[in-house]
Amino acid sequence: MSRRALTAINWAALAERVPEAEKPALAAFRAKSDQYLRRVQENPPEAPKIDWSFYQKNIPIAGMVEKFRKEYESLSIPYPADNYTKLVDAEAVEVEGNIKQFVQESNQRIEEYNTQISHLKSLIPFGQMTMEDFKDAYPEQALDPINNPTFWPHDPDSQLSAIENMPDDEH
Repeated sequence: MSRRALTAINWAALAERVPEAEKPALAAFRAKSDQYLRRVQENPPEAPKIDWSFYQKNIPIAGMVEKFRKEYESLSIPYPADNYTKLVDAEAVEVEGNIKQFVQESNQRIEEYNTQISHLKSLIPFGQMTMEDFKDAYPEQALDPINNPTFWPHDPDSQLSAIENMPDDEH
């Protein structure tokens, strides 16, 4: 029977990632983990050796020690198969890919936002802007009474209802 290599858990790094509300649950988990680790380390990694010659000298029943010895040596306790490490590793690779994709998309958004910020910084402040300056900066939002006349109040909902209520000859 072989003892699996135990990996050390970096509890400080784990605690940094846990929200304040979950700190008591992390402390309970750590206590339980430490308890399991102590229980595993109390036992030796290999079963103790049996002195079969001592028992053969002291047990008078013929063949009994040999029978127990054969059965003991043929005893094999199977270690449970590790079916989950591959799944966890595959999920970790998938998550790493998702993280890299998210970082790449975030960097693209940051670049877009920086270009928008630089455009806004290049504009005249709104307090100093005239209606013509506003129309030059935001042509899609500015009022254009010649090419696109609107009705008061100048919001999209009112414009649709005003156009729908107009007689057919005025469209």
